[in-house]
Amino acid sequence: MPRVRCNGTSLYYETRGAGQPLVFIHGLGSSTRDWERQVSAFSKGYRVVTFDLRGHGLSDKPSGPYSMVAFAADTFGLLKALGIDAAHVVGLSLGGCVAFQLAVDAPRAVKTLTIVNSAPEFVLRTFRSKLAIWQRFAIVRLLGMRKMGEVLSKRLFIKPEQDALRKRFVARWAENDRRAYLDSLRSMIGWSVSERLGEIKCPTLVIAADQDYTPVSLKQAYAAQLPQAELVIIADSHHATPMERPEELNLALHAFLAQHS
Repeated sequence: MPRVRCNGTSLYYETRGAGQPLVFIHGLGSSTRDWERQVSAFSKGYRVVTFDLRGHGLSDKPSGPYSMVAFAADTFGLLKALGIDAAHVVGLSLGGCVAFQLAVDAPRAVKTLTIVNSAPEFVLRTFRSKLAIWQRFAIVRLLGMRKMGEVLSKRLFIKPEQDALRKRFVARWAENDRRAYLDSLRSMIGWSVSERLGEIKCPTLVIAADQDYTPVSLKQAYAAQLPQAELVIIADSHHATPMERPEELNLALHAFLAQHS
């Protein structure tokens, strides 16, 4: 089982293919497994690296608190351990936050940046956003990880023909360590690099599902603040676009990387 020790934490990782390094960072409660469709598509022309963030999957789950700075430092440590000076970096949701943090903390390590259904901050400014997070804490604490997975699966994969995706999502979500999951969720609350977006000079692709938790307008607003950003909207998609609409996401990412490889 491939592992590397970063900042006192053992991280599980996988590599496949050869070429320029392409790193995928998963979302909250997810793992390297949820990039399956991207690994198979991109490992034909890139050295694809996937890994489990601390607190997730097969990586260590040390006691918290966790932070975005620590997640980014772990990612940078993994790149160094694998002999990678700079990589194309793709992040989904929490992984997008980590990618943003990496881009401002270690800009030379990020050749291009792709942000999928994420944002440069997670500041709870409205009652609705605070209630959503409170509900998530309550469900996990009182009913457990499987129940949380069941609730989320119905929001992420809403169509009858997506039943297999829902079942797989729930089964994997139930494997999460509850304490580590909550520590990871806490790391997002109040985090922001919004005031540092101008520092991100690398080419950036922002991918937004039209039915994501947050509106496309939010992505448009922060993309406009990035020096070299373009926005692609994936129609008829929710938060888990890499699993729900892999072909469309892969097509957009292939086109972007072809310009900057």
